[in-house]
Amino acid sequence: MFEVIFAVVGTVVTILKPRHQLCLEILALRHQVQVLQRGVKRPALNNADRLLWVGFMKMWPEWRNCLVIVRPETVIGWQRKAFRAFWRWKSRPQGGRPSIDPEIIHLIRRMWKANPTWGSIRIQDELAHLGIQVSDATVRKYRPKPRKPSSQTWRSFLNNHVRCMAAMDFFVVPTATFQVLYVFVVMAHHRRRVVHFNITQSPTALWTAQQIRNAFPEELAPKYLLRDRDGIYGAEVVQCIHNMGIEQKLIAPRSPWQNPYVERLIGSIRRECLDHMIIINEAHLQRILKSYLGYYHHHRPHRSLEHDSPLPRLVEPPETGSIIQLPCVGGLHHRYTRKAA
Repeated sequence: MFEVIFAVVGTVVTILKPRHQLCLEILALRHQVQVLQRGVKRPALNNADRLLWVGFMKMWPEWRNCLVIVRPETVIGWQRKAFRAFWRWKSRPQGGRPSIDPEIIHLIRRMWKANPTWGSIRIQDELAHLGIQVSDATVRKYRPKPRKPSSQTWRSFLNNHVRCMAAMDFFVVPTATFQVLYVFVVMAHHRRRVVHFNITQSPTALWTAQQIRNAFPEELAPKYLLRDRDGIYGAEVVQCIHNMGIEQKLIAPRSPWQNPYVERLIGSIRRECLDHMIIINEAHLQRILKSYLGYYHHHRPHRSLEHDSPLPRLVEPPETGSIIQLPCVGGLHHRYTRKAA
């Protein structure tokens, strides 16, 4: 009896409600039925469902009467989160640095992809030679961090002695046929320039002395020559250096860090060239090193040279043409220049 009375009263109250409230109530009930009919054990509300109930709360005072699937406090929490998100978006900073040209971002990423051994400073220097001025922070932002930290430099003499100093050293390179090739390099400290290199399978003191003569012809010998205490530097080498008027400086035993420039050069040759290929024979190694040293002298920037190459490069302004990419060392590295259309 009482159930019938309550049903009749409910029907009368429903009839007396405004039409828009009836529409909202029907929409709310249908939405809850739809949520409960979703094919999951525990139906979850997505962002669209939350926005719908936040709208009900704003437009419909009696929204709590039809709410079944969640508690009213939950809907109020959704509204507060939406309010905070709206004001966070509205209060976002409007100023700041000017945006970077998407073409420059693409070029930075293209350089990083084509030259995996480069760091952010190297890419920044390459862009500067193309007339594009960006900060180191910008380059780091658009390319991953380098896998290895860059090594520190070491100076054994004062800067005013750099022009009259050179260094020499050997390093070994294994081949695909399990031979060991010895590479002899002579490097001028000024501008980090490799003045001579050669390769042999069995180095001797006489061969090394001849390489030193070939490195410094026509009275171009430096005042100081830095070397280690390797046994290959026999009496013939010592006599040759003395006859050329060069004062040799020997580093301490087992202290390669005291000959830093040439050791850094050898490390660069390994990291940027030889570690990425298999050497077939002596002629193959000769071609590879000649190609890499050409890139090293003409295009590779150096921090100690004010981010220029050993043979200085000219800055190419944007008006000279579009940027083109040219492979070096068989495509292991690339150089960038501008070419008129």
